[in-house]
Amino acid sequence: MSLKNVISPVMIGPSSSHTAGALRIAKFAYNYIGNIPQKVEFQLHGSFADTYIGHGTDRALLGGLLGYEVDDIRIRDSYKAAKDINLEYSFVSEDLGEVHPNTLKIIATYNDIDYSITGSSIGAGKIEIIEIDGTLTKLNCSKPTIVITNKDKPGVLQKVLATISNHRINIANINLNRVSKYLNEAVCIIELDKNPGLILLTEIKNIDHIISSKFIPKI
Repeated sequence: MSLKNVISPVMIGPSSSHTAGALRIAKFAYNYIGNIPQKVEFQLHGSFADTYIGHGTDRALLGGLLGYEVDDIRIRDSYKAAKDINLEYSFVSEDLGEVHPNTLKIIATYNDIDYSITGSSIGAGKIEIIEIDGTLTKLNCSKPTIVITNKDKPGVLQKVLATISNHRINIANINLNRVSKYLNEAVCIIELDKNPGLILLTEIKNIDHIISSKFIPKI
């Protein structure tokens, strides 16, 4: 742990776990969706549900979903900013099971597509994303990440990995999961050691049987 972590991150809000961490989870959702959604439900678990108003978690979550950073003074007025763009939002208490006490699930809709992201704030502003659209994962968001949905066909992953290798980028972690045997789709979450270029991202999207490919920068 670095000295910056001990002192606590530079941020707006009283708590690194309940404000900075919460905002980063929402910022991950913003990056994953690729825009501000039209509608969102924040499902708050454990201590998030108990103290979210007093600790400013609500403002932080809205701020993150609006694309703000943890030190952005606009977080204080995130309710007004959300209202100005007609963002539909709600905060509900929900038991998310055997997870960290500071865990929340974000269910958002953008252009008639539904998204689901579950993350935990684990202290000192650090987070862990544990679910993306039904795929279990374990991302600390410290590395650039590509989330790929593809038809579950032989050779697709091999082509993706070869494409990344051709650009001389090292792969840190890979998480694979079949979405459903009925849909015949799979999700591949790849963490990289450095940012991919636009050419690489375009090449991945053009691989046969790729349905979608999303790049999420480190937070």
